Amino acid sequence: MLVLTRKLGESIAIDDHIKIVVVQIKGKQVRLGIQAPKETKIHREEVYAAIQEQNKEAVKPVAMAQVSKALKG
Repeated sequence: MLVLTRKLGESIAIDDHIKIVVVQIKGKQVRLGIQAPKETKIHREEVYAAIQEQNKEAVKPVAMAQVSKALKG
């Protein structure tokens, strides 16, 4: 993991297409602004984990059997 120190208004560049800017620092919270192409998916980690879990649930054998049954019916 790369660990960087940034001050208010400073930024981090990732590749040529993503920029992360420190927008606000308030107590123990830091507000970040992210500039990225529209096709880049950006989620908070807890939201990303929930999406991954839903994707796992969606491909379980029971779900596949239900889809197969629905397509035949």
